[in-house]
Amino acid sequence: MKEEITGLIVTGGPIDLVFAQKFIMERTFDRIIAVDRGVNAVSKLNLIPDAIVGDLDSADESVLKEFKSRTLDTTWEIHKPEKDETDTELAITTAIRLGCTKIILLGATGGRLDHFLGNLHLLYASLKQGVEAAIVDERNWITVTEKERVFESDKIFGKYISFLPLSEEVKGITLTGFKYPLHKKDITIGTSLCISNELTGAAGKMEFDSGILICVESHD
Repeated sequence: MKEEITGLIVTGGPIDLVFAQKFIMERTFDRIIAVDRGVNAVSKLNLIPDAIVGDLDSADESVLKEFKSRTLDTTWEIHKPEKDETDTELAITTAIRLGCTKIILLGATGGRLDHFLGNLHLLYASLKQGVEAAIVDERNWITVTEKERVFESDKIFGKYISFLPLSEEVKGITLTGFKYPLHKKDITIGTSLCISNELTGAAGKMEFDSGILICVESHD
């Protein structure tokens, strides 16, 4: 069985540091990667990055000097601002190269919507490489899946569970144990049918025949 290695990627988007501190304290991360302005948050969270990635054009110079002055086994991957990939995509590539089988991204929802939408697509790119990735903030846990999933009430991130098609069509969705059940329902891009569902008991099961689904666990 493949060893599970969990990576934390702290991106350059806005981060609720109070939430992030609690979130990190409750979990174990094997690799920590700071992305561009994300080095500022990593410093404030008292984390030691395994890698610092990006063009670093928006990182605080004082923080960069701080990390450079320490005797750390940190890999620096500095890229030119003019590049095909976003800094976050480069960081995911680094995380996979470091052996990560799971990735959590913080700071990937707030700020610019074009970056958020790009990050959402990077979840699918990670999935295609066999790596489970999630975008997390204080209200949302976002993943992408091509297969069925069971949601347990004592483990989900929030009260609400929403499903949106990432592929043009998702066929045969069946929801069991949900407030709004479905049976073999096809959905296409452009629908809000599966927004804000809830579990009715200890667990609920989501199944579908084909397609790619965005899953969002959230709370108010």
